[in-house]
Amino acid sequence: MRWLITYLILIIIISSVLQFIFMQHSDVRERKIGIAYEVFYSLLVIYGTVIIGFGMLYFTYSFYDLILYDSYDEVDIPWLETLWQSIYFSGVTMLTIGYGDIAPIGVARLFVLIQALIGYILPTTFVLKVMHLNFEEKK
Repeated sequence: MRWLITYLILIIIISSVLQFIFMQHSDVRERKIGIAYEVFYSLLVIYGTVIIGFGMLYFTYSFYDLILYDSYDEVDIPWLETLWQSIYFSGVTMLTIGYGDIAPIGVARLFVLIQALIGYILPTTFVLKVMHLNFEEKK
């Protein structure tokens, strides 16, 4: 069951990132304003989707095994706090802040590497996307 949930969440995350990267704008020449804003808002939605998606992944795996170690927490914490901790860790990882207050254990290390890679790629993709749209607009 957890592998099915893992695959579904990863498919949603990967498809939304790929949709952002390969998103086409048919009326670039007709609209001079708003293209960069549209791409920026798309980037925010993608960041939110990836952060919440990986947070749900960490949260789901927390029921099966200890995957996020927080030295300040007691052993049994309520599920709502576990959900918040998972989304917090996901956001800190995605934004490459990495405070070090929570450490991944086991399979979470693989998920963290994938999420950090996405966190590095998305800003570059945003800049390239805006440059491409500006180039297309000047044609």
